[in-house]
Amino acid sequence: MVLFMLTMGVITEDETALCELLGSPVLPLLSKKGDITIGGAFSVYTQTPKSSPSLTETPEPLICTSFREFRFAQTMMFAIEEINNSSSLLPNVSVGYKIFDSCGSTLSSTRAAMGLINGQERTFGKTCSGQSTVHAIVGASKSSSTIVLSQIAGTFQIPVISHFSTCACLSNRKVHPSFFRTIPSDYYQSRALAQLVKYFGWTWVGAVRSDNDYGNNGMATFIEAAPQEGICVEYSEAISGTSLYEQVERVVRVIKTGTAKVLVAFLGYDEMDILLEEALRQNLTGLQWVGSESWITSSNLALNRYSGILTGSIGFAIKKGKIAGFQDPQNHILKEFWEETFGCSFQSSLHGTKQCSGSERLRDIKNPFTDVSELRISNNVYKAVYAVAHAMHSMLKCGENSETIVKHIQDVNFSLQSGEKVSFDERGDPAATYQLVNWQRNSAGEPVFVAVGSYDASLPNGKQFTIEEMNITWVGASRQRPISVCSESCLPGFRQAVIKGKPICCFSCIACAAGEISNSNCSPCPLEYWSNEDHNKCVPKVIEFLSYEETMGTLLTAFSLFGAGLTLVVSFVFFWFRHTPLVKASNSELSFLLLLSLTFCFLCSLTFIGRPTDWSCMLRHVAFGIAFALCISCILTKTITVVIAFKARTPANTVPQCLASHQRMGVVGGTFLQVLVCVVWLALAPPFPHKNTIYAAERIILECNLGSSIGFWVVLGYIGLLAVLCLILAFLARKLPDNFNEAKFITFSMLIFSAVWVTFIPAYVSSPGKFTVAVEIFAILASSFGLLFCIFAPKCYILLLKPERNTKNHMMGRDQPSVSLQLFT
Repeated sequence: MVLFMLTMGVITEDETALCELLGSPVLPLLSKKGDITIGGAFSVYTQTPKSSPSLTETPEPLICTSFREFRFAQTMMFAIEEINNSSSLLPNVSVGYKIFDSCGSTLSSTRAAMGLINGQERTFGKTCSGQSTVHAIVGASKSSSTIVLSQIAGTFQIPVISHFSTCACLSNRKVHPSFFRTIPSDYYQSRALAQLVKYFGWTWVGAVRSDNDYGNNGMATFIEAAPQEGICVEYSEAISGTSLYEQVERVVRVIKTGTAKVLVAFLGYDEMDILLEEALRQNLTGLQWVGSESWITSSNLALNRYSGILTGSIGFAIKKGKIAGFQDPQNHILKEFWEETFGCSFQSSLHGTKQCSGSERLRDIKNPFTDVSELRISNNVYKAVYAVAHAMHSMLKCGENSETIVKHIQDVNFSLQSGEKVSFDERGDPAATYQLVNWQRNSAGEPVFVAVGSYDASLPNGKQFTIEEMNITWVGASRQRPISVCSESCLPGFRQAVIKGKPICCFSCIACAAGEISNSNCSPCPLEYWSNEDHNKCVPKVIEFLSYEETMGTLLTAFSLFGAGLTLVVSFVFFWFRHTPLVKASNSELSFLLLLSLTFCFLCSLTFIGRPTDWSCMLRHVAFGIAFALCISCILTKTITVVIAFKARTPANTVPQCLASHQRMGVVGGTFLQVLVCVVWLALAPPFPHKNTIYAAERIILECNLGSSIGFWVVLGYIGLLAVLCLILAFLARKLPDNFNEAKFITFSMLIFSAVWVTFIPAYVSSPGKFTVAVEIFAILASSFGLLFCIFAPKCYILLLKPERNTKNHMMGRDQPSVSLQLFT
């Protein structure tokens, strides 16, 4: 309420108490009159740490001692002098300044803001009101101080341009309508830090932050972005410039006992200084520090006493700037600055201190206040002053009806003498560009800041970073990049399994199942691929089929050719003895046709071996069906002929004329029906090559799909029907009177044939992969050999080994003439 009353210019009768609350009257630290006045709020002095406030004691007054940011005030004065000496920028207009000390605290920043806005020499006189003589304010350095400054100044539409406040909260135009800055927002830095940590493969990090707007907002953004980059934060601790010793001790203890080897420090200078002192006391070493821009290039921290802890630190810094002619301070009346810089005193009465002569040369001194080689934040002050000057120049050029100074600052777009461009986006932020800085040691062993890369948020993802990793020095001055993970990466063939109650970066490794490859998680290979031995790559599955090269295929091929050759030998024997009684009694015409069909049966098994193709799949089943139909038709016709011959009541000499034509018709008719079935099968749903991936997951079984199962079983069933009829007739004719009764041999052959194919059905259905084909080939060969041996082996035995039995008398027998011999004589 008090602050609201102040900012609105409403003062009650309790004026005295209000002014006491805000502090004693303050004067500008530095000032100069001009037609235009630019205000400045810098932490010229450092806030002295004080003990924690007690509930029973009056708080101690704020004490500000020791120089810190005098360089920024010096830069502001230098820039204003340049502008006053310029003939193109604000000609005939003098620019003055009022610079207040914010002392790095919110309370002092409030007092400075009131002093700037009220426009009085003494901030709190008899009134706390008045017309502001400040047209714009440059400052402050801390985000918390700047928030107060911006809220107060924003009420009066006085623009505030900060050179060092990075809190993303300041980009909220509803809360801070007149705020601008020349340093990028932490919205970009926090995300850039997360990407940087990911770039170096650190998935397990610790975090420490300043307990203020800067640290809390920046770290919150980092923690939000970290999981998106696959990063886990082991702990997140906070300290402030007024933290109790016990609290700082506890934070360092947490860091020391943590397992993370990388520490992301989103700290201001004050908090970093406090943390380092305690880290030295507890001998905290071996950590890779990743820093924010507030301390990563701080010359005050680049001390040899901290080098054991901070050497190898890496982080984002504001790019260096060049300010031509900027060397000596422009105000030589700052006695305290002079005394602290040269270690002297203007009071001769001080014992043990030399007296300042006033002739000391700043050019001979090298300290953070006179070193112009690291003009990073100072350059931001320089840009802020010039932004105000360009805005005022534009506003004065437009006349009385011009818009507010805030609008003109929003629209500035100019280049400095160094070539650097200055502009603001709609949130008052500049382009987010950083240098990647690494803490190294020079040849003298002194800490130095080395630029090892850059970051530009305006570039697309993947191109924002430029990193010279070969030039980076890591923790402990090592050239070996440290590793910081909660769990080591799983070996190939294993997947990550989250451990209950722990972050996702902490995991155990579980072996991947067969057919899966591991890439943090196990993922199955495509249908026709399988994982290699290391489970890191999908390779084509082994295609399996019965080939001629493998042992099984070679043996089956050999048996097929042997059976076909043996059949041809039997055919040759029968042809050689074709005029003998035995061959004539065996119905030589049907015998030769049967031997031809058996040859086809042996050879058709070869179509089942080799890589299945469209033609081989159709040929194998059609050839098999027709060849066996022809074979069984011949045997069935032979059996029917024998039965009819013995049962015929007509004279014996008329039997051959009756049966000769019928047996040919029987063979043709029996085979034709099978051919018809095969043609219909091929026309409607022919067999085709098929990659079977269901039976065996790790391999592809290349087989012939039947196309139509009905077609296959009809073909097989028809052969079985012929075989059953033949078996029945042969069994009935087995005891017909004759010395050479062929029906006995046919009966045995049909028994073997039927046994083979009845056994084939369950074996065929249950056999896996290429063994299905092998079972089918075995059934073909077994049944073919059975027919060949049972029907023709006894006859060849007589023809070759017992020629004395191959006579007409022996065929006729003693009691009755041989019917079979009469049939085919």
